[in-house]
Amino acid sequence: MASKKITITVPEELVEAARELTDTVSGYVAEAFARKIRNDLLAAEVRRYEEEHGAFTDEERAEADALLHGEPLPKDQIEPVTAQTAKAAAKLLKDAGLHGHTYAIDATVAVTALNQPGPVAILTSDVDDLTKLCGGQRVRIVPL
Repeated sequence: MASKKITITVPEELVEAARELTDTVSGYVAEAFARKIRNDLLAAEVRRYEEEHGAFTDEERAEADALLHGEPLPKDQIEPVTAQTAKAAAKLLKDAGLHGHTYAIDATVAVTALNQPGPVAILTSDVDDLTKLCGGQRVRIVPL
């Protein structure tokens, strides 16, 4: 990613705290910017989803918080990659005109999403391939 030099004003104590934590304050600030942008985009997507489908329940929010903080999903929510999933992923790849191992994970994610009760959203940095694989079906592809 290309960089651009800018001038910003921040409280002096934040600059000093950053300098104690890192040798590259610019990198530290860039990482904070990126995290804030991701959080803002995610918050906007959550608001859009809730406007369309209703508010998340307390249980759903607790599950999301657990995932965001690295806690594993309960075992009954982990989707195994079965032979049937692999075959469906291979068919998706063929139908989308994609081939090779580089697309295998995307195809597996797409099949898993398509098999879930809707609505479903996939947050990804690989929007083009997942859009091709999901074929405009009921899976919303959200760019990160």
